[in-house]
Amino acid sequence: MSAETPVAPGQFDLRRQQFRAWRGTRPFWAGLFILISGFPIAYFPYANLQIGHLTLAMATTAGAGSLIIGVLLAVLGVSLWFQKHVRVFAGVAAILLGLVSIPVSNLGGFLIGFLFALIGGAMAVSWAPGAPPEEQAPGKGPETGTTPAAAFPEDQGTAPADGPAVNPYSTGPAFTKDADGSDEPNQLSGTSPANGANGRHSAG
Repeated sequence: MSAETPVAPGQFDLRRQQFRAWRGTRPFWAGLFILISGFPIAYFPYANLQIGHLTLAMATTAGAGSLIIGVLLAVLGVSLWFQKHVRVFAGVAAILLGLVSIPVSNLGGFLIGFLFALIGGAMAVSWAPGAPPEEQAPGKGPETGTTPAAAFPEDQGTAPADGPAVNPYSTGPAFTKDADGSDEPNQLSGTSPANGANGRHSAG
């Protein structure tokens, strides 16, 4: 029987999501690039290249300086993960250390460490924290597409209960109440069924 404890299903996904959330709140890739740049800068001046029976020493007179530059780059890379508020200082310092490593440490670790430091420093300087999501006020639902009441005025053409409906936008004759309560058209031209006249007076 195996003594290993079985991993709970979904635990790996949970850890991966937690790491992704942690990584998204800091300049992770900038710190990783700067951390990697320190290794070739510090390693190559102390390494020996073996070619057959020939040993080629790549050490320079500034071996201690190369080691210091590599250690500083590694510290800057780690500090970007846990102290993200120093990202501008760490990015500028990594770029300057990468430039100094060109004459000091075998062309910046044969340009490998120099390029990693340059790219990582630029990423650290340009990184900015994302805006937190806005929390919705409690009790306030999502906004719906409501239209103001003034856009659709109330029906003004509704007549009282004892009269006909009149359309205010109509150009037809209006109705008025007579003394006996009947509705008669109000003819402004003077024409009425009673007199049969057209409302005009002859000149003579």
